[in-house]
Amino acid sequence: MNNVNDLISDFLDKDTVNELANFLNKAEKFEKAADKIAVAFGSKSGFSKITPENAVKLSHSFKNNLTLLIQKTWVEKSDIALKDKLLYELEQFSLEDKKKWAVRYPAFLALIDDAVFLMFGKQAKSEDFLEYSLRIDPEFGIFWWYVGSLPKECDWSEEKCRLAVLVGMYFLANY
Repeated sequence: MNNVNDLISDFLDKDTVNELANFLNKAEKFEKAADKIAVAFGSKSGFSKITPENAVKLSHSFKNNLTLLIQKTWVEKSDIALKDKLLYELEQFSLEDKKKWAVRYPAFLALIDDAVFLMFGKQAKSEDFLEYSLRIDPEFGIFWWYVGSLPKECDWSEEKCRLAVLVGMYFLANY
C-alpha cells in the first residue's frame, strides 16, 4: 500500500490520501473521511450530509452518465455481449434504489470493474493500471485508486456502505 500511496501522493494531497485509510479502517468518523474524498472528486464540503432526495438524483445522474460511457465505448465483436450484459446490470442496479446500501455495495463495485474492463480491456487487470490511469487521466486515476482501495466484501454499517457507493457515484455522475 505504501507504493500506491507514494504514487497517488504525486496527484493528490497527503491529507486526502490519509483520509481514505481512515475511511477504510475506522468505524467512527468515517463521514469526515468521505467528505474529504468527495471534495477530491469535485464535491462541495459536507457530502456526507447528502439528503435522500439528492442521493436519488445523484443515482440517476450516475446511471445516465455510466450508460453513456458504456454505449459510446467502442468494443470488439467479442465484447458486445459484455457490453449488453453491463447495460442490463446497470439497469438492474438502478432499479434497486430502494434496496439497502450494504446489498448494493458489492453490485456497485462489480459494475465499475466491468465498465473499466470494457473501456480499457486487459490493461484494466494489470498491476500497473493505476499508474497508467493516473498518467492518461489523473482524475480518473484518483477515482480508480479510490474504487480499488475499497474491499470487495465488508461488514460496514449501512451508512458507511451508502457513503462509499455515493462517493463513487459522484465521480462518475460528473465525469
